Amino acid sequence: MFIALGSWPFLAAGGPTLPPEYRVPPVWSFLPFVAILLVIAVFPLVPALHRFWEKNRNKLLVALLLAAGTTLYYALLHPGVLNHGADGSARFIPRGWAAVEHVLHHAILSDYVPFIILLFSLYTISGGIFLRGDLAAPPRTNAAFLATGALLASFIGTTGASMLLIRPLLRTNRERRHVVHTVIFFIFLVSNIGGSLTPLGDPPLFLGYLRGVPFWWTLKLFYPWIFTAGILLCLYYLLDSLAYRRETRRDIARDEREVEPLGLEGKINFLWLLGVVAAVALVDPSRPLPGTAWKPFPYLREVLLLALTAISWFFTPRNSSIRQANEFNFGAIQEVGCLFIGIFVCMQTPVEYLQARGPELGMKSPVSFFWATGSLSSFLDNAPTYVVFFETAKSLAQTASASAAEALALPGGSIALAHLLAISLGAVFMGSMTYIGNGPNFMVKAIAESRGVKMPSFFGYMLWSTGFLLPTFFAMTLVFLRS
Repeated sequence: MFIALGSWPFLAAGGPTLPPEYRVPPVWSFLPFVAILLVIAVFPLVPALHRFWEKNRNKLLVALLLAAGTTLYYALLHPGVLNHGADGSARFIPRGWAAVEHVLHHAILSDYVPFIILLFSLYTISGGIFLRGDLAAPPRTNAAFLATGALLASFIGTTGASMLLIRPLLRTNRERRHVVHTVIFFIFLVSNIGGSLTPLGDPPLFLGYLRGVPFWWTLKLFYPWIFTAGILLCLYYLLDSLAYRRETRRDIARDEREVEPLGLEGKINFLWLLGVVAAVALVDPSRPLPGTAWKPFPYLREVLLLALTAISWFFTPRNSSIRQANEFNFGAIQEVGCLFIGIFVCMQTPVEYLQARGPELGMKSPVSFFWATGSLSSFLDNAPTYVVFFETAKSLAQTASASAAEALALPGGSIALAHLLAISLGAVFMGSMTYIGNGPNFMVKAIAESRGVKMPSFFGYMLWSTGFLLPTFFAMTLVFLRS
C-alpha cells in the first residue's frame, strides 16, 4: 500500500528527530501545483484560451511542463527527501537524480497508475451498458432516476453513473420544457454526492484507500449521505412538481403518449463491474488475501482491472450498437489522464509541507476540516484537495494523543476518525458546488447542452448550488460534525 511522500514516523511525538540536512519545502515551491489547478479552472472559461484547451495534447503539454517545474525543484533546489524503511528508520536522499526518482516513484507508480487504471476500467466497462427507453416524466419518475443514480454512483463511480443515466434521463424529459433544474440536481446527486459509499465512487476516496483507509470504511459515510441525499431529493421533488404544473397541456399529453419501455443492453458488463469491486476490495499488496497468508504481488490489482476491461471490450467493442448508442469515446478519460499526471507530481511539495507543518495551520475540529476541504474542492479538483487535507489531519494525529477507538491506524501513522469523516464528506459533497469541482460536472453539462438544454453559466450554476446545497450542508454539519 502506498505510503505518501512525507508520511514519516519520526514526525510522531517521541519519534526520532528530523535529520539536520532536511528542510521543509518553502511555500513558493507550491507554484506549479497552484498553477495547474488554476489552469484547469480558468482556461475553459476564457474564450481566447478555450479552443487551445479543448485539445487533450495541449492539456498534457501544460501538465508535463508544470510537473517538470516540480521535478527541477527536487533535482536542483530542495536539499533532499526522506525515505524510511519498514522498521521506521529514515534515510536522507540528497537532491539530484536519486531524490527525483524517489518522488516520481511515489507520484506516478504508487498514486497515478492505480488511480488512472481504476477510472479507465470503470469508464470503459460502464460505457458498454446502455439504458434504452423513454418514460413519461412526472416528478416521481425523475426523482427515481436521481435516487437510482445516487446509489449506483458509489459502485460504478460518479463518472460511470453519470454517463449511464444522463442520456436516458434527457430522453425521458425531451417533451418537457422545464428541464434545467433536473440536470442541475443530477449533477448534485449523481455526479458528486452519490459517490460516497465506496472508494470506487469518487477519486478522493480511492486516494484515501491507496493511503491505507480500509475499503469498507467509507460505509461510515452512509448516514450523512442518506441525510443529505434525502433532503436534496425532497427539494427536487417539490421543485419539479412546481415546474411540472407550468408545462403546457400539449407537452404533457405528448410526454404521456410518446413512451418507450426501459430496456437494458450490455447487462453482462455488470458482472465485470462486480469483478472490479472485488479486485479493489480484496487485492491489496500490503495485506494477505482474505483467508490466506499470501500477499498479492505489486500491481496484481491493476492487472486484474485491465483484464476485466479487456473482457468487457471483447463482449462490447467500440463498433457495437451499445457503445454507438452511448456515443462512447475515450476523450473524457484521456483528458483525466493528461491532467492528473501533472497534478500528482506537482502536489508532492504541498503534501510534504503539510505533513511537517500541518499542526500549525489551526484546523483541529471536524467542522473546520469539512469546510476547508469543501471550499477548495468547490473550485479546485477534489482529488488533490482531499490528499492535501488528509496529510494535514494525519500530521495532527502524530502530535496529539487519541485512543484507538478515535483514530484509524495507517501505514506510517494514524488519522483521527472524525477528521477523516469530515475530509471525505467535504471533498465528495462539495465538488458539486461548481462546474469545475468534479470531472463529471462539465461532462453532464456538455451532454445536456448538446440535447438542447440551455444550462446556466458558471456563476448561474453557483446561484443554484448556493441556494440549495449550502443550507443542506450546514444542516448536515450541525447533525453529524458537531464534535
